[in-house]
Amino acid sequence: MPQIIHGDNLPAMRAMPDGCVHLVYADPPFNTGHAQRRRRMRSVRDDSAERIGFGGRRYREELLHTAVQFLDQYDDILQFLEPRLIEAHRLLSATGSLFFHIDYREVHYCKLLLDSIFGRASFQNEIIWAYDYGARPSRKWPAKHDTILWYTKSPKQWTFHRAASDRIPYMAPGLVGKEKAARGKLPTDVWWHTIVSPTGKEKTGYPTQKPLGILERIVNVHTSKGETVLDMFAGSGTAAEAAARNGRDFIAIDRSREAIAVMQTRLAEWMA
Repeated sequence: MPQIIHGDNLPAMRAMPDGCVHLVYADPPFNTGHAQRRRRMRSVRDDSAERIGFGGRRYREELLHTAVQFLDQYDDILQFLEPRLIEAHRLLSATGSLFFHIDYREVHYCKLLLDSIFGRASFQNEIIWAYDYGARPSRKWPAKHDTILWYTKSPKQWTFHRAASDRIPYMAPGLVGKEKAARGKLPTDVWWHTIVSPTGKEKTGYPTQKPLGILERIVNVHTSKGETVLDMFAGSGTAAEAAARNGRDFIAIDRSREAIAVMQTRLAEWMA
């Protein structure tokens, strides 16, 4: 049955049996050194505003509430992650996968740690999630991507439903013909996908929320219907929703009370 667990993920994972999940998604703190805040916004009609909505009406965004979720700062992030990733490896089924989501600050160190736990032969892909949103510093190239490391429990066999992937447009559709252009192509290891819109229906207000499209691609290709997805750092519950929408079970763990409240609302229809 789908589960939402409030608490530290380490003891929660240690209480689970070997090989009980088929996909682990890990979106840990990025160690940015900043406080992560949840913001609640509302759209207000304003004829002088820049944003144009339905019927040509103009709107501005108004901040209703902001609250600190957590301080994203660790003296030794690898010491924090290591026992949790060891448990993730133990919990994976024989054909299961880990998707580890991080950014440029810690990715190199985390890959060495994952190589030591899973084995270098079990490393399958470095996926780049590229987007184009947010601030643009004037003294260096803007950082507009995250990295997702894909490891498998076995170096020789794993679940990969290629045909279950969504398709994306060709960059030069005129060169491939109308039939191929209409069908689209399978993604490569660079995934261009917008962030969650600050004003879109998908937005929960949780500061580290990831797009549903990214997680649905992972879930559909790397699990089968009826299998179980574990999200170690569940936050707003995107991986859990991706699993539930596509006929998979989920276990979502987070130590934040507000994250649990967000997930309970977001996932209510699948928890009944």
